Amino acid sequence: MPGYRADIVVAGGGVGGCAATLAAARLGKTVIMTEETDWIGGQLTSQAVPPDENPWIESFGCTQLYRSFRNGVRDYYRRHFPLTPEARAKVNLNPGNGGVSRLCHDPRVALAVLNEMLAPYVVSGQVTVLLRHKVVAAETDRDRITSLTVRNLETGKEAALEASYFLDATEIGDLLPLAGVEYVTGAESQQDTGEPHAVSGPPQPLNMQAITFCFALDYLPGEDHTIERPRDYDFWRNYQAPFWPDTQLSWITSHPITLEPRGSALFIEEAQKLNVISLWYYRRILDKNNFAPGFAKSDITLVNWPQNDYWLGPVFEVQPGEVAKHLEAAKQLSLSLIYWLQTEAPRPDGGTGYPGLRLRKDVVGTEDGLAKYPYIRESRRIKAQFTVLEQHVASAVRGDKGAERFADSVGIGYYRIDLHPSTGGNNYIDVGAYPFQIPLGALIPVRVENLLPACKNLGVTHITNGCFRLHPVEWNIGEAAGYLAAHCLEHDLKPRQVRSDENRLRDFQNRLRNLGVELEWPRIT
Repeated sequence: MPGYRADIVVAGGGVGGCAATLAAARLGKTVIMTEETDWIGGQLTSQAVPPDENPWIESFGCTQLYRSFRNGVRDYYRRHFPLTPEARAKVNLNPGNGGVSRLCHDPRVALAVLNEMLAPYVVSGQVTVLLRHKVVAAETDRDRITSLTVRNLETGKEAALEASYFLDATEIGDLLPLAGVEYVTGAESQQDTGEPHAVSGPPQPLNMQAITFCFALDYLPGEDHTIERPRDYDFWRNYQAPFWPDTQLSWITSHPITLEPRGSALFIEEAQKLNVISLWYYRRILDKNNFAPGFAKSDITLVNWPQNDYWLGPVFEVQPGEVAKHLEAAKQLSLSLIYWLQTEAPRPDGGTGYPGLRLRKDVVGTEDGLAKYPYIRESRRIKAQFTVLEQHVASAVRGDKGAERFADSVGIGYYRIDLHPSTGGNNYIDVGAYPFQIPLGALIPVRVENLLPACKNLGVTHITNGCFRLHPVEWNIGEAAGYLAAHCLEHDLKPRQVRSDENRLRDFQNRLRNLGVELEWPRIT
C-alpha cells in the first residue's frame, strides 16, 4: 500500500482542519490534510453555512488568523466583484447583508479564500491536501497512533498516512473509534455532569442534535422553477413532531428560547406586514443592492431553517444502513421544503407557492442542489483531561461572576448555549452564556498521547457543545491544536506535559499570544 509521511496529519478539511493545518504550517511543520468532499472549509463551504459569530467579532473575540480569513473574504469581493461605490467603501462589507452574521457570503468565496491562504504551503510541498479521501482505519501502539489508512472515494485505492501527531478535525470525530480513543456521544446524564439542562435519567448516547442539508435559492418572479415532486413529499408535508407546534413544512416554528409558537414569512416586506421574522433575510448571502445594476437578477439566500432540521435519527454510532437511511431522509426533507415553498406555501396575499424560487445548484456545487455534506452540529467528543460543563459558562448558573476563568486558556469564544431539536425527541435548549475561554485540558485525551481534537470533538458535553460548535470557536480549537502539535514536536514534549508544568504552559501561552491568539476577553460593558 502506498503511503505518505508528514510531521502532522490533519484528518478533516473543515473549518478546524484548515485552521490546524495553517497553524502547523506557520510553524514550519509538514502537514497532510484529508477531506471527504472536493471542497475544503466544512461549515463555511461544503456545508454551506455562513458564519455564526459573536457580536464583537469586528474588534475582538477571534484569532488573528481567523480575522485574516474574514478580511480575505471581503478583499476577494472587492478584487473580483462589481460592488457599488457605497458597498466598496464599507470597511465591514457584508456581501449578503444577512441577519445571522456580519459576514454573510457565498460558500465559493470562502473556498477560494481558504485555498489562497493554503496556497504557499501547498505549492512549496509543505502541505499536502488529499481531497475525496476518508479515513477508514488506524494503527496504534499502546497509547499512540502510528498511522491512518485513507481511502480515495473516487478510485477506492487506499494509502497509509504516517506522522508524529494526528489531529481529528472530522465533522463527527471519525478517528476516535478507529484509534480506540475514549469518547462520549449524545446527551450525558445530570447525575454524571450535574448540569441543569442535562437529561435527568440515564445518559442517552444516541440523543444528538439535528443535522441539516442546506441549499441556496434565488427568486425570479414570473418564472417557474418548480422541482420534481420529491419521493417523500407526502410524508414531510404531514409530519409533525410531538414537541413541535405545527407540521414540519409550515411557517410556524418553535421560538428557540421560549419554545412558544413563532411565525415567519419568506420575504422581508411580507414579514414586516405580518410582524414576524423573514427567513429570506436570515441567511441571505447575496444582496443584489451591494452590486452594480444588472449584475444579479436576484438576492441569494442560504436555507438553514428550522423547517429543514432533521432529527428522526443519528448519522453516526449506528449501522451503515441506518446512517444511509437518515442521510437520505434528511435530503428528502430539504427537497420537500423546496417543493412546498414553490407550490403550497401560503402567501400573505392569499395565494400559495412561489414558483419563481430557483434552486441554485451552482452555489453549493452539486447535481441535486443540496450541500455536499450535511451541517453537523454535534460530534463524538473525547474523554478529556478537563470537560467544560454548563456550570462553567451558563449565565443562569454563574450569576454575575462571568464564565469560569481557566489558567490553561488557549483561546476564547462566545455563543449562547444553542441546541437544536434532537434525535431523542427534545425541542430546542437555548441558554444564556458568558464569553468563555477554551481550556487546554479540553484538548488533551485522557490516555492517547498523540491525538488532538481540532473540531467539535473536544472535551465538552452535549450541553456545552451548543456554544463551542460555531465557526470562530471551531477555528480557534483547530488553530490551537495545530500550534500545540507543532510546539510539542519542537520541544519534544507531550501535550499533557505542556499543561501540567507552569513554566511550559506559560511559554506555550506566550507563543499563542505572539501568534495572534486571544486568551482572555477584555472587560465588556
